Amino acid sequence: MYHHAFLTLVGLSLFHSALSQFSPGFPYGSQKVRGVNLGGWLVLEPWITPSIFDNTGNPNIVDEWTFGQYYDRATATSVLQNHWNTWITQNDFANIAAAGLNHVRLPIGYWAFEVGPGEPYIQGQLPYLQNAVQWASQYGLKLIVDLHGVPGSQNGYDNSGHRISYPTWQSNQTNIDRTDAIIKQIASMFAGQPNVVPIIAPINEPAGYYGSSVLTPLTQYYYDSYGNIRYPYGTSTQSSTVILLHDAFQPLSYWSGFETTPNFQGVAMDTHIYQVFSNAEVQMSWQSHINAACATQSTLSGFDLWLMVGEWSPAVTDCATYLNGRGNGARYDGSFPGSTYVGSCTGLTGSASTFSLSYKTFLRQFWEAQVISYEKSNGWLMWTWKTESADEWSYLAGLQNGWIPWSPTDLQYPTICG
Repeated sequence: MYHHAFLTLVGLSLFHSALSQFSPGFPYGSQKVRGVNLGGWLVLEPWITPSIFDNTGNPNIVDEWTFGQYYDRATATSVLQNHWNTWITQNDFANIAAAGLNHVRLPIGYWAFEVGPGEPYIQGQLPYLQNAVQWASQYGLKLIVDLHGVPGSQNGYDNSGHRISYPTWQSNQTNIDRTDAIIKQIASMFAGQPNVVPIIAPINEPAGYYGSSVLTPLTQYYYDSYGNIRYPYGTSTQSSTVILLHDAFQPLSYWSGFETTPNFQGVAMDTHIYQVFSNAEVQMSWQSHINAACATQSTLSGFDLWLMVGEWSPAVTDCATYLNGRGNGARYDGSFPGSTYVGSCTGLTGSASTFSLSYKTFLRQFWEAQVISYEKSNGWLMWTWKTESADEWSYLAGLQNGWIPWSPTDLQYPTICG
């Protein structure tokens, strides 16, 4: 009798723990995320589609904010709608799935959901977000909704929507309140579809390098976002949507112990790794770039949350036109302020038809070194699927030209990191 009662109790406690077990739409702990970003689609980036900006004939149009502000409204609207209809289509989702990938990360701006007085953004992105979710479902892909730009800008980058010298999102509670409301809206939109939209990323690349003025409000925003995403129904019922937090350019150790189990369930950390945005990095040899990728393994393994490298690239120069902002040059060829000439950009960016065999071989080696290393975490999403004229950044161009394999596990250099 005692024995039987003990078994019943154990059974009950197991049943309760099973009920409270967090179960996401993808097994993040046991399967690797292998994915790609849909950059430059629902948030314009001058370097991804330079023609859209060049065709305005106005050098003051440098981001989506100024595109709406300075360009003829009707023309701007029709250019955007044409871009949304053509840049990413169902066919892209078919190709992404055929390439053996399992995730797409979709950047979208706050202005798709809500535009305030005096903000020149043009709306109309949401039907394309819904299309993307439908296509992801159709091809068995998981879609990460990534809030890439927030009111006031979280980093001042053109890819936040508004290129400004200093971010203002964090310094104005109204900005943060508006962002919270949008996260609630996104969470509510997709709470019932965790198998297609398993992750929401509440803010991309907030400028934590400005210190506590950003990190203090950001930390509170991360707590609020957890509540908004985990409890989207206005009741105590929990969603199974994962919250993906960007590291705000802090070392992972900064976030150690933040929003961990058992008090928090289904939180993941996103870190972005590039080797092109400093003078020192563009001066490195090809082998040094590979070594630097391999050296990330120790920090990426063993973090206390699910961890993914949500942006990275096989590019080793900043040569892509407008990569540092429309009107700005490149560090690599010395045309960026404060840089010194390393070499010519010819043959290192643009069309893959201009790439040498040795360069394409290197791109394959560097791609593989990064994939091997980033799989020491819970996985990776390369930036980006498609570009107009910077093939070294394009997953699609890599597939077409042989430096990215049609299956991400099909490695030619499996021992490149030793």
